[in-house]
Amino acid sequence: MRVFRATSGAALDKIENPELVLQQTIRDMRDRVPELNNSVAQVMATERLLAKNRENLEKQVLELDSKIKASVKMGRDDIATAYIGQLQQAQLDLERTGAQLEHAQLASQQALKARDNYVLNMKKRTAEAMQLISAAKQAKLQEQLAQTMESFNIGDDSSTFDEMRDKINRRVAAAEAKLQLGSSSVDTQMADIEREAMDIQLHDKLLEYKQQMGMLGSGSQAKQIASGSDTARQDDVVVGNESNRNN
Repeated sequence: MRVFRATSGAALDKIENPELVLQQTIRDMRDRVPELNNSVAQVMATERLLAKNRENLEKQVLELDSKIKASVKMGRDDIATAYIGQLQQAQLDLERTGAQLEHAQLASQQALKARDNYVLNMKKRTAEAMQLISAAKQAKLQEQLAQTMESFNIGDDSSTFDEMRDKINRRVAAAEAKLQLGSSSVDTQMADIEREAMDIQLHDKLLEYKQQMGMLGSGSQAKQIASGSDTARQDDVVVGNESNRNN
């Protein structure tokens, strides 16, 4: 039984191409995105429909209240009573619709979060799959080279094999470096922007406290201090950008 399982597993490994399987997995994940977006859109449509219904019910309640007051003023208690019954029903409908809208809003937020998490996970899996595919191609090439070298005297052609291996390693290293550079540069720029935005907010808040405490003097002097701080921050941004480009 164990021999049969081992034989079957080896046969499946030969038939199953990891590169093709990974590519199909990526396509399957991408194909689910439109369906997921459609589901999220339906949830959001329900939320908007309930919001519109609540708005209409609010208008209806106001109109019925006005009609009741007008009927009472005209001495038509019978009409006022009928309007009161309609008003009570409209108020119940409004309360029920408000509760449904709260649930729909929560469902929309959860649906959007789930969609965003799926897309993020898909991007991570895609990047991982591309790396695995590249490694599989490299392994396949090395296997082919090894099989080729087995048919010759390894001692005579060892220098050729070493040269080919070095070339492959250099190509793999260069490709990995380019991939890392392409991803890290964007992440670094985004991090610099976020950090600069946070510094601006903190500095503006500090100036606000100093202004409230009367530590900045007159209004013109405070403007000069704030202007000087803005210029310093701009110089820091220029220096940071130059540093990123040099790197």
